[in-house]
Amino acid sequence: MPNSGGSFDLDARREQITRLEKLTADPDFWNDNQKAQGILKEISGHKRWVEKIDTFEQELADVEELLTLTEGEEDSADAKELQESLAALEAEMGRLEFTTLLSGPDDARNAILTIHPGAGGTESQDWASMLLRMYTRWCENRGYTTQLLDYQPGDEAGLKSATLQIEGEYAYGYLRAESGVHRLVRISPFDANSRRHTSFVSIYVYPEIDDNIEIEVNDEDLRVDTYRASGAGGQHVNKTSSAVRITHLPTGIVVQCQNERSQLKNRATAMKMLRSRLYQMELEEQMKKRNEMEKTKKKIEWGSQIRSYVFHPYNMVKDHRTDTETSNVQAVMDGDIDTFIEAFLSDPDFRIT
Repeated sequence: MPNSGGSFDLDARREQITRLEKLTADPDFWNDNQKAQGILKEISGHKRWVEKIDTFEQELADVEELLTLTEGEEDSADAKELQESLAALEAEMGRLEFTTLLSGPDDARNAILTIHPGAGGTESQDWASMLLRMYTRWCENRGYTTQLLDYQPGDEAGLKSATLQIEGEYAYGYLRAESGVHRLVRISPFDANSRRHTSFVSIYVYPEIDDNIEIEVNDEDLRVDTYRASGAGGQHVNKTSSAVRITHLPTGIVVQCQNERSQLKNRATAMKMLRSRLYQMELEEQMKKRNEMEKTKKKIEWGSQIRSYVFHPYNMVKDHRTDTETSNVQAVMDGDIDTFIEAFLSDPDFRIT
């Protein structure tokens, strides 16, 4: 049973819980509400891990006791129960060990995922909408909650851009494996001659930061534009200029939000997205990981893809970083992408340490 380093350092976690709970006893603890909420959230995160390991160790003790009782009774009902318990424990052990790979500074955070079509015109815009569906299905399968922060529909089909907020344990840790260019090869439904087309879409994932993390943003560094919302499904379209686009002039980062009817709420959400982007940029510089992060943010065209999805002349999805592949294209498009994510996170070349 791993008990040191990463997510399984129980002694360190228990000490951290004790230290943080002492802070909550301070009479001035709630003077800064955002900071207090951040501390409570950190305590809760540590306690979840301690409870997971305590539960696992209790189950292990129960199995050891059952093993003693069934010694020499290979055909008994208890022996069969033991085999089932051992199989369940082995599976749980694998899940816990895999989670130790999610030990990056932001892996436990929620995620913000952006989708941008590249070379391919209407084809790539349709491909972008297919990927939005794929990630939404993946989130549903894991029990994560999603919120569409921004959606720009395509001219004829699909979408020009979309931003998805994803809330759930280790959402960013898992989804950072998806940053990069995704390539589709298929017979185009938009081509009257039924020719084969290749399309490209860029996926970029960054962590959602807590409000209590200080990121300085000067008003003079911002350009704020408002426009009429054009959300998916046409909700509150072209009624008010409630959508907000913020450009951070020093870095060129652009964020936009239109999911609320209120311009003020959209601006607040866009600012949170901007702060998250700036926070990640700062981390990349401090930790000297820019090369690792940027290698998945290449030009959105041929030769820069991290993964290919081939619908014709054969069925295959292949990740070019790990050589992981499957012929079950439909399952992948329905959100079954854990095999690719786990292969990426398990590869030492892509691990954050």
